[in-house]
Amino acid sequence: MSSRSTNPGGASRVRRRALIGTVALIVLVALAGLAAYLTRDGRTSSEVSPSQASSASPSPALSASSRPSSGSRSTLPARPSTHDPITFGKAAAAALWSYDTRAYSQPELLAALHTWLTAEAKYADAASVDALVPSPVLWGRMADNGQYATATANEARFPDSFSRALQADPGAIAQAYVYAVTVSGKQSIAWNGSSAGGAEDRVTTLAIQCRPSQPCALAGVLPTVAP
Repeated sequence: MSSRSTNPGGASRVRRRALIGTVALIVLVALAGLAAYLTRDGRTSSEVSPSQASSASPSPALSASSRPSSGSRSTLPARPSTHDPITFGKAAAAALWSYDTRAYSQPELLAALHTWLTAEAKYADAASVDALVPSPVLWGRMADNGQYATATANEARFPDSFSRALQADPGAIAQAYVYAVTVSGKQSIAWNGSSAGGAEDRVTTLAIQCRPSQPCALAGVLPTVAP
């Protein structure tokens, strides 16, 4: 812990994490800007309220990859092209909850996940993404057993804090266009010689950047789940 405080790179990561937290706070008090922004891919512009977007979330569960059988291999997660933070949030959560030590290395998974991050460095919190991937040492031990995890994102919504801020300043979000999306789903883990090892519910809040002129990208993973 003490070495991080004296490491310039560590300090930079801390500052970036603080920036993401600040942006998330702005997001949580500026949902009014969301209705003016959201458009669906391939459609004309239309206003979408948080309640409308949330109501669409019980659609079929989104999986980062097909659920592999004992002999199959999953592929690295590919970033989708969408302007909808709800759709992107579900895909990103499923990708972050999935891995396959049989199919690729830990650095390869990190590199793939980094392609999901926004190209705007001051909003990209790579450290929060890296923290969700097993360390190289742990990955090696898991690989010895051929461990892999699949995930489904069953529901995604804007936190309730958004709805309570509908009357807030609608222009507050226009600087970074970063939105908070809380995603819930399930992660299943298995390994060589087992058809199913275990499953658990997962929930996380992501910071997602969706500028009007470009597809959504991941800004980071919030340290706590936004209600």
